[in-house]
Amino acid sequence: MDPDSVVRRPIWPWLIALVGAVLGICILCTHAQAMARDAERRTTPVVARPAAIAVSGDHAGAAASVGESGALPGGAGETSAPAVADPHPGATIVVADATWTSTTAARTGIPARALRAYASAALTLQVEQPGCGLGWNTLAGLGAIESGHGGHAGGVLREDGYPDPPIRGIALDGSASAAIPDTDGGRFDGDAVWDRAVGPLQFIPSTWEQWGADANGDGVADPNQIDDAALAAARYLCAAGEMTSPAGWRRAVFSYNHLDSYVDDVAAVANSSARLAG
Repeated sequence: MDPDSVVRRPIWPWLIALVGAVLGICILCTHAQAMARDAERRTTPVVARPAAIAVSGDHAGAAASVGESGALPGGAGETSAPAVADPHPGATIVVADATWTSTTAARTGIPARALRAYASAALTLQVEQPGCGLGWNTLAGLGAIESGHGGHAGGVLREDGYPDPPIRGIALDGSASAAIPDTDGGRFDGDAVWDRAVGPLQFIPSTWEQWGADANGDGVADPNQIDDAALAAARYLCAAGEMTSPAGWRRAVFSYNHLDSYVDDVAAVANSSARLAG
């Protein structure tokens, strides 16, 4: 056969078909990855269990033990008398093991001082409310989103558990939020006209009045101090019910901030933290 008589079919239709197939596979892969990430965000985070040492229920003893592990009880600017009473006076405080804390902080990138507060609060709740099922990683999710673990806007979390500079939210004057007139005389939030969310877990003073905790045993329940704030947040979450099921976990975190996107973000951070902790 004369080669010149053969009908030469153009190759470009085959190239288009091949490129289309590759693009289709990439789109399917991307969609599958997005679905997997969404599923991870919407599942109940692993309840991570830190190593711990039990501390006496006597708050004076608790303060001494925390101090021995590296924390400095108390904080700058506080008065001698607590403005808010701990609803669980004399509760058994459980402190996360120092070796576990340093190792897990290195693996997760969570500042050790913040991690110790989250883990200690979760361990304390295992004693107070064993049916709740709260993990330290959920508190880490809250802390990361609310304040970058106390490092909001380039600040640092001091060893005594206080952010420097202090973390203050916007005035809750109704212009971009609910209107909440001052309830603490400006003691915690520095505003004697309107309430503001304060501290590493962003408690509103009116909420703190009910949930305030004294986890570091210094006699002051202060939302600006991360041990106090983490324990109060743990109790607040567990008040919504069990956190061992997806529905229960989401209900509890939704009670902290009424946005489904917020719940998804906390779940993502909590899952990531548990995975990195190993």
